[in-house]
Formats: sequence, structure tokens, C-alpha cells
Amino acid sequence: MSTGTDPLAPLAQLPGVPDAVAEVRKAVDRLYGHRVMRRRAAEVTSEAALRGARASAALAGADWPLEEVRRRSDFSADEESRTVGAALRIAAEAGQLLSIWRHSPLQVLARLHLLAVGDADPAAGRPRRAGEGVEDLFPLELKPVESVEMEAAPAGPAVEPPPAPGAEEVAARLDQLSRLLIARAEGQGVGTPALVVAAVVHGELLALRPFGSYNGVIARAAQRIVLIAEGLDPKSICPAEVGFAELGTDTYRRALAGYLAGTPDGLAAWIGHCGRALRLGVRESTAVCEAMQRGMV
Repeated sequence: MSTGTDPLAPLAQLPGVPDAVAEVRKAVDRLYGHRVMRRRAAEVTSEAALRGARASAALAGADWPLEEVRRRSDFSADEESRTVGAALRIAAEAGQLLSIWRHSPLQVLARLHLLAVGDADPAAGRPRRAGEGVEDLFPLELKPVESVEMEAAPAGPAVEPPPAPGAEEVAARLDQLSRLLIARAEGQGVGTPALVVAAVVHGELLALRPFGSYNGVIARAAQRIVLIAEGLDPKSICPAEVGFAELGTDTYRRALAGYLAGTPDGLAAWIGHCGRALRLGVRESTAVCEAMQRGMV
């Protein structure tokens, strides 16, 4: 498959998407050029993982302050604690799964779910079966952070995602997604920008909700893995999860509705939303770098 036959290629030409791609690339390159990255890149990566996990857990219903997440060691007391613990475990291991991701994305998704729920859960690491329930994607409404200074996010009333697809459809679409990602790893369709690929993986996993729990946390982690694999954020220092939380749950929900609708405008809005979140993640890590440079961290 050449770039011209890449099924994702048309998405990169939707209105507003080329600009979103260029803005993300510029922001990421600027962060990677920060002088702190020359000697303390590993520390920035670690801090980005922590902040990304905190934000992803917040979107899943456990909105804890960063310092609370940082100081805690026991994440088993209640559902919120377990959600934070799941996000932290996934964030800690996601970057180590890259080699497996390139030839078996579904194996990585299974591993992420196992990390989230623990091996004591009989459903750990496998897609849900017919008749099994699935969690609410948006159990908590996060209001957008007022200080966010970016172009307007998708407007309109908040909407709930439709019911999750059945097990057979989930299996078929996961297989299709896996084949697409493996083909890219083999050098096919490499012209499509990383932001577009990451947004599609993220949106598709939210749409499918393949597991009985932690689908949002897993989808956001999968986006991070794609950004690493595609070379846009190889050191995993751009926590887009922070941006999604800053933009708020309503905006997240509306943008996802655009992806689910499958219209050109809806898909472009979703990709743009992922781009805005990633740029906010860049801003977060830039602030971390600045603090390190001043000796505050």
C-alpha cells in the first residue's frame, strides 16, 4: 500500500487538519529544543507520565490533585484510588511496549487492560464478550480550565456516546485497526501525519469500548504510544491527557461525537481537538522544563 492508498490519507487533507498538524509539529519541536532536554530528558519524561496519568484518571472520574497522586502509595482503597492506580501503571509501562505494538497492537491493548484491572479479574486482558456490560466513558464532568487560551473548541450541546457496539463488531473493527497499524509499522502509508493516526486510534477505541472497564484510560494511552511509534514524540514528553482534561469533558464528548458521526466536519473537529490537547500537553511540559531550569524542580 502506498501513501496514495493509505485509508487515513484523506483525513490529513480535511479542512483545518493541515494547520493543526503544522501547529502541533512546531510546538513539539520547540519543546524538544529546550535546553533542559539535553541533560534531563528522562526526568521530563517521568514527570510527563505522572501528569498525563493524573489527567487521564480525572477524565475517568478520579480527579485528584497532582501532589496527592505523587505522594500516594496505596491505590486499592476505593474505586477512585483504583482508577488512579490503573492510570499510573499504564503510564509507567506504555512506553516500554513499543516493539510489541509494531507487530501486535491488540496484544498491547490487552496488556494495558491487564495492568489496569489486575490479573485477579477474570475479564482482564480480553475484549468483552456478548452480553457483558461496559463502563460509562464520562463518569465525571470536568469544566474547561478558564486559563486555556486557544481557538474555540467544537461548539454545541453536550452529547452522550451511543451504546457500545456488540462483541462481534468490536472484534472485526479491532482487527481492521490492528492491520492498519501493522501496515504502517512495515512502512506502508507512512505519509499520513502522526497526529491523524493517533487521533483515529484514540477515537476508534473510545467508539468501540472493547473492554468492560478503563476504556478511556486505555484509549488515551494508545494515542500516546502511537505518537511515540510515529516519531512525533519519541521521548513521550507531551502529555495530551493534560490537554484533554484542561479542555473539559463536555468538549471531549462533543469532539468524540464528531468522530462517531464520521462526517468530514466531525472527523476534522476530532483531529483538531486532539491537536489542541497535545499542544496543551506541550505547554505543560514546557512549564516543567522552565521550572527545572530555574532550579525549582
